[in-house]
Amino acid sequence: MAGTLKEANGTRVTLAGGALPQNIFWQVAGAVTLGTTAHFEGIVLAKTMIAVNTGASVNGRLLAQTAVTLEMNAITQPAQ
Repeated sequence: MAGTLKEANGTRVTLAGGALPQNIFWQVAGAVTLGTTAHFEGIVLAKTMIAVNTGASVNGRLLAQTAVTLEMNAITQPAQ
């Protein structure tokens, strides 16, 4: 993505068709924000920061060049 990635509060990213979170890469040129109680799937590669709001969960990995900020979150490494 050329810009930023913002996931709204309480929404879910759901993979379909047998896709596995360890095979899905989200490359983002700007900042990434995951909303409160949202759920995200996949590996996020952000050029700037990643902010995960309170109660959000991730099945994947969060990698950023500057910072990854967590607020009472559940981050699960995908199965191999």
